[in-house]
Amino acid sequence: MSPQSPLSKSGPPSTASPERSQLIDRYRDVRRLSEELCRPLEVEDYVIQTIEDVSPPKWHIGHTTWFFEQVILERFEPNLKRHDDRYFFVFNSYYESFGERIVQANRGTLSRPTLDDVMAYRQAVDERVVRLIETLDPGDIPALTELLILGLNHEQQHQELFVTDIKHNFAANPLRPIYLAGEHRPALPYPEAEFVQFEGGVHEIGHHGDQFAYDNESPRHRVYLNDFRLSSRPVTCGEYLDFINDNAYSDHRFWLSSGWDFVRQENWKAPLYWLHTDDGWQVMTLGGLKPIDPNEPVVHVSYYEAAAFARWAGKRLPTEAEWEIAARAQNASPVDGAFLDDRVFHPVGCRIQTPAESGTLHGMLGDLWEWTGSAYLPYPGYLQAAGALGEYNGKFMSGQMVLRGGSCATPRDHVRLTYRNFFQPEKRWQFSGLRLAEDA
Repeated sequence: MSPQSPLSKSGPPSTASPERSQLIDRYRDVRRLSEELCRPLEVEDYVIQTIEDVSPPKWHIGHTTWFFEQVILERFEPNLKRHDDRYFFVFNSYYESFGERIVQANRGTLSRPTLDDVMAYRQAVDERVVRLIETLDPGDIPALTELLILGLNHEQQHQELFVTDIKHNFAANPLRPIYLAGEHRPALPYPEAEFVQFEGGVHEIGHHGDQFAYDNESPRHRVYLNDFRLSSRPVTCGEYLDFINDNAYSDHRFWLSSGWDFVRQENWKAPLYWLHTDDGWQVMTLGGLKPIDPNEPVVHVSYYEAAAFARWAGKRLPTEAEWEIAARAQNASPVDGAFLDDRVFHPVGCRIQTPAESGTLHGMLGDLWEWTGSAYLPYPGYLQAAGALGEYNGKFMSGQMVLRGGSCATPRDHVRLTYRNFFQPEKRWQFSGLRLAEDA
């Protein structure tokens, strides 16, 4: 099993002020969760990288530590002496402003630093960050707090990637290893799908207020929409099986041209992790192989597959503005779907025992990221920040599509209605699914 750092325990009590103590507690809580996600792993699991998109677990642990060292300690510690100058190259992800870095596809070639080395690095940086919070000049606390909250949200993003990357690594293993075994409870049938209507006109979308959000969620701005309808629930595995059984993967009429190229090039026949066996369709989960449950939301489909299903069904995908407006109108909150905190690492689908009131949207947050029909582009008035942190989101605003809602691998307190996730349209290793829309 993996070694543990002192943050896996409660940590020493802090004698700092209440404001600083709250920062320390939050820092320890988020960092501790990353270590808890390591516990089911064996040492051999930490270096595997099955595709370029996936990073080895050891790299995630090192990179999130590097972020705090580089972004926070480098700024606030005079004459900073890095833990190991070589890590500056190894654990940088894509920040050109910080200099050269290892090629992403080669992260899985690193047998060194060892896991013990990385955990020691993590412990050392944690101790320095906590000490910094306790001793920093009061006038610098607001700036530190802003960067610390960004760093913790960055780590939460990597917690999600950690889980999804492990799933891909394990699924590629013919032994079908189990990350975390748990009791599987069959999903309840969703209420019959209905299309809930929302009024068009001028609406506002985007982040506003004092709570944390990424720069790509701002500025808040007005959009004009026609009346539209959104499906009351995500598309299920049973419905997607109908799509498969109708030979839709062999029918070019439903596919975007570039999507059709991927279908033929990659020989797609079903969502990622679906296997057709003598016993029927099964799916690889982090709890091992299990039969496809027709009541569960379908996940691990690309934007191309989501768009093809929508066309096959005679519908379309919602725009991200429609999704956000509908979710806000229904006061969607992260209570129904599964999140990382629940440790089920799989969509739970419907949890409602009794028929729901007509006109209710189910599962807007949690379980699965929902593809939208919107390209990932800057909002009107968006200005990319100067320096390295300006590279966080802004430079990726090309060739990607927006997803909304969070998934069973997303920390519950990390998601919000304005959150804009984004991936290239062919990607499907994330817990991504879809909800249908139509014009009113």
